[in-house]
Parts: sequence; C-alpha cells; structure tokens
Amino acid sequence: MKGLVTRGLAVASSVAMIAVLAACSSTPDTPADEPYVAPQGVTDTEIIFGTHQPLTGPASGGYSKISPATKAYFDYVNANGGVYGRKITYKIMDDTYNPATTQTVVRQLVQQDKVFAILNGLGTPTHTGVLDFLKESDIPDLFVASGATTWNQPSKYPGTFAVQPDYTTEGKVIGNYVKTNLAGKKVCHFGQDDDFGRDALAGLEKGLGAKVTAAEKYVTSNTNVAPQMSALKDAGCEVVVTATIPGFTSLAIGRSAGIGFTPQWIASGVGGDYNTVSTPLGAAGKTLMEGFLTTGYLPAATNADDPWVKLFTKINTDYNSGATFDGNIVYGMSVGYLTVQALLAAGKNLTVEGLEKAIQDGGAKFKGPGIVPFAYSATSHAGYAGVRMSKVTNGVQAYFGSALTTDAADAPVKEYTEAPAVPPTNGIPTA
Repeated sequence: MKGLVTRGLAVASSVAMIAVLAACSSTPDTPADEPYVAPQGVTDTEIIFGTHQPLTGPASGGYSKISPATKAYFDYVNANGGVYGRKITYKIMDDTYNPATTQTVVRQLVQQDKVFAILNGLGTPTHTGVLDFLKESDIPDLFVASGATTWNQPSKYPGTFAVQPDYTTEGKVIGNYVKTNLAGKKVCHFGQDDDFGRDALAGLEKGLGAKVTAAEKYVTSNTNVAPQMSALKDAGCEVVVTATIPGFTSLAIGRSAGIGFTPQWIASGVGGDYNTVSTPLGAAGKTLMEGFLTTGYLPAATNADDPWVKLFTKINTDYNSGATFDGNIVYGMSVGYLTVQALLAAGKNLTVEGLEKAIQDGGAKFKGPGIVPFAYSATSHAGYAGVRMSKVTNGVQAYFGSALTTDAADAPVKEYTEAPAVPPTNGIPTA
C-alpha cells in the first residue's frame, strides 16, 4: 500500500524526545527501541480525517445530515480532551453523489489537505472509484457508508473497512422474513443499477430460496420511475423490496400510489428512515407509509428512553445546532463513536498499520450503539453482522421481533440475544 503519498513526518523535535515517546508508548508496529514516526495527518495535537458526502444532489435527502452529526460527536470528544490529547479535525467535502466529483474531492483531501484517513465516504457508485487510489496512497479507508460487499476484501483492500451490514446479509434477513411471514405472495425487487441493487437482490433471493417474480432498476440521474412501477404492477407484485436511496424510496411509493399500486413495501435500511422518506411525500406520507417495513442495526431514533438516543440527542442539541433528530443523526454519531474506539485501541503512537490491526482485532471487543455485533477479523472487514426488522405504525417507526445475524455467504439466519451495551457515563469510550 505504498505510492502517491509519503507517510513520514516526525512529531518530535529531537532524538531524545522521540526516544522518550517511543519508550512510553509503543505499539506492536513500533518496537520500543525504534523512534515513532507519525503518519500524514497526525501530529502531537491533531488527527485529520476527511470524507466525501452528498451534501447536495440526488442523495442529499437525509444523507446530508450524517457527516455534521459525526463532526458533532468529534467536537464533543474534543471538548473533553480528545483522543490521547489529540483533537479530531473532520474535513467534509460535497461530491453531489457524482463518482467523477468524488475522485476529485478525495484526491484533494489526500494530496492537499493531507488527511490521515478517509472516514465514512458515502455511496456505492461514488466510493468504488477511489478504492485503488486510497490503497496506493496508503490512506486508511474507514467505515464506508455503503453496504456493498466490495468493502470486505481484506486481501485486496487491507485498509478498507465497512461499518453497516452488507446488502447481501441484509437481503438474506429480509428474504427470510418474507418467506416466513408473507408466504405465497409474489415478491419483486426495485434496486439501484450498481452493486447496491445487485448485492441486495442476491441476498433477497438467498433468503427467499427462490427467484423474485420481477426486478426493476433505476439510475440516480433519472427520477422518472413511473415505467418501473407500472412494470411491477403489471407483474402482479404483492411485495416490493427496494434497494434505494431515500429519495428513490419516496419516488417509488409516490408514483405507485398514483397508479393504484399499493404493495407491501420493504426497504433496505439505507433508504428506509421514516422521517426522511415520508417528508417528500407531503401530507399523504403518513397514510402511504403505514405498514412500511425496513431494517436497522442501531437504536431507533424514536426511542427516547434508549440511553444512546439520550446521549446523541444531547450532543445534537449542544454541538449540531439541534438539527431534527432522526436515524441519520444516530448513524453519524455512531460512526464517530466507533472511530474513537478504533483510535483508542490503536494506541497513542498512531500508525496506519496499528489502526488497521486494532479494527481487525476489535470485532467482539468494540461495544457501542449497535444492536448486533461487528464481524471484523483478520479475514473479514465486514461491519455489523445483521439487522432487526422495523415497521411503521400510526406514523411511528419501531422495531419488532429479534435482532438477526448472518453473512453474505451461506451462514443461516439466526437470532442474536445479547443485550445491547450502554454508553459510558461521559459518552466517550475508553481504551
């Protein structure tokens, strides 16, 4: 993983000072008798992360709230002393969900802004185009905001890690639910024309144990989904599972209602936040989304009694200008919490190799907001290992049933019964 960026800037000003630092705090990759050399984007007082996000464009609805929420969590941590005395700087760049723009802004972040890592870069079509560049530049590629199975290739992309359940794992759980609870119904699929849609469909059919009745696709540059909805109606679809970003979930539901097509909708969690999807539907949103099903793996934003929701709500008020609280904010702050866990586990002498090893070793040890465990290991860079089903009832989106785990291969879908972790008293993980 060497190439475009040279990772060597010493943090100390003398050999004596370096020796003291190395002796006091070494990592497995920094023997005590070797001086610590800080990588790009890391100093005695700062760690710089960067990200590409759809602050504007077709995926901005809801998603534009994620990175400000992550930054708010970092600001909270910074106000409480940072990580090993270092403050976290988070540089957020708008790529408008355009793959060409993504490549431009990520190169700027790496080559001009000198970030230590790219964190939570959002989107399957967008992030796919920067994988090789980040690998060649020796830049950690942390917690990609997409469930494509592409991010789970440790041998090919050792620095890339997922965070959310991959779309095939999620699809298997949805398919299993449909097979068990909606047996005999004609099941169809509406998905994005990239790995998002393809992985989700593959998982759905694994879970169903059968092919879907019909499958339609969309591209984000064309918001006219009427032809696809008409085709699904004509196919007699009774259940439509979507692999859609929120704006296209709304478009599908709205256009279908206009032609009298009202199947049971089941959305991938990335396009299933009730507040985000219902808002574009206007006054009809509550009625059209009654009974809407989706998945999740983090605390429900509507559960005001959940300790993580209480923590994130307070941070949102104090550090995020009190933005309307929803699942996007829970997700963004959860990513921030996980990042701090990883940094603490990597040790004071932060290195690229040390951080990657800390995440791989953290699979069962990282406890946080998730209602299912992480799948991280030396052979897996997949994120959360499952999901839980949720349903909209009288305008409230809430979980039901048990959390379920599986993988993108042939593992069975099974219940996960371990109680969720509670946040530390101050809301910041410990080493």
